[in-house]
Amino acid sequence: MLISYPGELFMRLLKLMILPLVIASLISGSASLNARMNGMIAVRTLVYFILTSLLNAVLGVALVLVIHPGNPGIRESIGPSHHARAVNILDSLLDLGRNMFPDNLFQAAFQQAHTVYVPKKQPFQNVTDQLPTAVLGDEELMRVVQYRSGTNTLGIVFFCLVFGTFLGTLGEKGQVVIDFFKAVFEVIMRMVSTVMWMTPIGITSVIAGKILGVDDLVLVMSQLGWFIVTITIGVFFYQLVIMQLIYAAFVRKNPFKFYAGLAQGTLTAFAMASTAAALPVTFRLMTEKLRVDPRVTRFVLPIGCNINMDGTALFVAVASIFIAQMNGIFLGFGEIITVILTSTAASVSSASVPSAALVLLLVVLSAIDAPVNDVSLLFAIDWFVDRIRTTNNMLGDCYAAAVVEQLSKKELMALDAAAYQSETVLPTTIANGCLSANRVPDPDTVVVEMQDDARITGIANFGILHMSRSVTEETV
Repeated sequence: MLISYPGELFMRLLKLMILPLVIASLISGSASLNARMNGMIAVRTLVYFILTSLLNAVLGVALVLVIHPGNPGIRESIGPSHHARAVNILDSLLDLGRNMFPDNLFQAAFQQAHTVYVPKKQPFQNVTDQLPTAVLGDEELMRVVQYRSGTNTLGIVFFCLVFGTFLGTLGEKGQVVIDFFKAVFEVIMRMVSTVMWMTPIGITSVIAGKILGVDDLVLVMSQLGWFIVTITIGVFFYQLVIMQLIYAAFVRKNPFKFYAGLAQGTLTAFAMASTAAALPVTFRLMTEKLRVDPRVTRFVLPIGCNINMDGTALFVAVASIFIAQMNGIFLGFGEIITVILTSTAASVSSASVPSAALVLLLVVLSAIDAPVNDVSLLFAIDWFVDRIRTTNNMLGDCYAAAVVEQLSKKELMALDAAAYQSETVLPTTIANGCLSANRVPDPDTVVVEMQDDARITGIANFGILHMSRSVTEETV
């Protein structure tokens, strides 16, 4: 459809800049900090992400139990559900590890590993042996690790984080490489600023195309309206109340000013339905408009777009109990706790791509023995719900960067002080045959670069310094 074509071009331009932006930001950001500082920021970031995902799962469970959007009549009114295979949570966690440690960095740029189940090949048999096999029922499956199209951002993030940390330990030897990645980051950000002129047309085109592409929109909204309302209430309650309280408690500034400053990024995340696609815009707003320390934003935001899925945790918790209610399944306290924990764990392994949460929903439904076939009922509205929950994911990354910056302020100031001191301390000098540490040479003295102290000692012993003009020899 031509109406969605400008939006498609806008999305392609933003996605084009994701990979170089992630690589340049993480390497330059982690290299500008020492290894100890990288570890402290990483721990604080991960703890914040896990706690907020857990909080969203609890919020989603509370809302779905109070509002009770599940109605057994929904299945009959919408139509039969399609077959969906259950997903093992162990497979999701193992895939998370495989993608975090890729065996080929170049392959990680365009493919990611995932577990699939395929029919097990039967050995060659004669016709007599084959007949009973066809009659015997179920098909035997085997687990296979395959690669699917899509950037393995998690593996690239991990590699760049480690690479940048060790690069920072090289000192002057690695400075040229650090400057190179800083320059790449600046170039990408200027490209983002240019692409942002297309934002009004691109976002309008994307949303209009999605709305016009839905069959019987009124019927879908009327049947699943309470489910959409539950998700929407949860997302905006978290954004407008809980997020602001967290920001005010840690940063001690006006949280709504920070929230308003991210309006363009929120709108972009809503249109793109992907945290990774909105990452270039998020970087620009956080560093240029909101003035968050770029060393923190370059570290936190790329990690957050891969493992911080607050909106996904809320959606999976609500959707799993919604399907249980729709099938008349009673969930006790143990099942509720299972939903909360599995929703949190599944959200961490979620990919920052559209509709990834529907796959994770199968994991939670399998954990509580709810029918997985009814997930197909949510495909009709996921184009809209996915956009709502993506705004939670994007804002969660930005608020995490602000909180981590505040918690790490003392360490960042110490790094700044150490860098300033190393740049302003003057070298030891020898003037008129006398050693003088940090002494500013006179304007009339001659400065000669020396390679080591042995040369200075030798020159002093042989009386070369007894000249008509004062000679200053500086150690390097």
